[in-house]
Amino acid sequence: MLKLSFPLALAGAGFFAAAPAYAQSTTYPLTLENCGMEITFDAAPTQIVSLGQAMHEIMFSLGLQDRITATAVWLGPVLEEFEEANAAIPMISMESPSFESVVAEAPQLVLSEFEWHIGALGAVGTREQFAELGIPTYIAPMDCVAKDNSAGGNGMRLEMFTMDLVYQAIADLAAIFDVQDRGTALIAELQTREAAAVESAASETDVPVLFWFNSQEVDGDASVAGRNGAPHYMLEVLGARNVIESDEEWPWVSWETIVRADPAVIVLADMERRFNPGDDPAARIEFLENDPVVSQLDAVQQGHYFLMRAEAMNPSIRTIGGIEQLATHIVEYGLAN
Repeated sequence: MLKLSFPLALAGAGFFAAAPAYAQSTTYPLTLENCGMEITFDAAPTQIVSLGQAMHEIMFSLGLQDRITATAVWLGPVLEEFEEANAAIPMISMESPSFESVVAEAPQLVLSEFEWHIGALGAVGTREQFAELGIPTYIAPMDCVAKDNSAGGNGMRLEMFTMDLVYQAIADLAAIFDVQDRGTALIAELQTREAAAVESAASETDVPVLFWFNSQEVDGDASVAGRNGAPHYMLEVLGARNVIESDEEWPWVSWETIVRADPAVIVLADMERRFNPGDDPAARIEFLENDPVVSQLDAVQQGHYFLMRAEAMNPSIRTIGGIEQLATHIVEYGLAN
C-alpha cells in the first residue's frame, strides 16, 4: 500500500515542508489511504466529478481539466486563469447535488472538498454507496485530517491547519493521474509565494485581526474565524493575532465581544452565495460603517477593512493568495515592521 504523508510546516518560523518528489512514474494498480479508506486505481481515471472548488482548482492547476466531466458545490467564480476552459464543464448544482445526478455522469472518481458531502453523513452520498457502484471517492485531506466532522456542519478541527494538507492533496492527485512532475512544481510554486509574502510583511507587532465570513442577519452574531482554520494559519505565518480565541473553526460571536476585542484589521469574505442577508459583503460593509457602536472601531475609522474571496478562507490553493493579500494590506496600513 502506498501511503502519502508529509511533515507539518513550522508556521510563522519561515520553514516550509519540502515538496514531495516522485522519481518514478505511477505504477498501477495504485492504492492510497484517504480519510480512513483505502482506494485503488488500475489506471488514471478519465471521468471525474469534482464537488467543491478546492479540488476542482487543484485539478486545473495540475493541467487535468480535460478529465473533469461535471462539478458542483461552489461559492463563486473559478480562478480567472481557468475561466475559459472551465466554461465547458457542466455545473450540476451550485449546492449539494443529488446522489443520482452525480452517478448519472458515470464518474470513475468523485472528488470532494468537504467530508460531509460523501463521508458518513452523506449529504450527497456515502463513500460506501459510491463504492457499491464501483466508483472510488477522494476527500480533501484538509477536511478530514485531525478533524472531527461527526456532528456535521463545519466540524471541529483538532489541530491547526497548515498548507501541508493542501500539498498532500496535490501530491495524491498527481500520483493518481501520473503527473508527479506537475505536482512537485505546483507545490514548489505555492511555497515560494508564501515565503515571499511572509518576508514582505511578517510582523512582530501582534496585529489584531478579525475574519468575518458572514452572518444570518447583518447586525446579528457573526460567523468569524476561530483557531485552527485557514485564516488563523494566515495570521500565524505573518505574525499577526486572531482576536477570536475560540477553538471552533467558525464560531458565532456577538458584536459586543468583537467590539471588546478591538481588531485593527477586519477581513470580510467576498462571495456570490446569498443564503442569508449577511452573506452579502456590501451589506456587511454598510453595517460596519453605519452601526453607531461598530463604526467607532479603530479598524473602521481608519478604513482598515477589505474583501477577501471566501474560497481563500477555506483550505485550498487560494489560501496562499489570501496570505499575499493580507500581507499587502498589513504593509499598506502601516502595521508591518
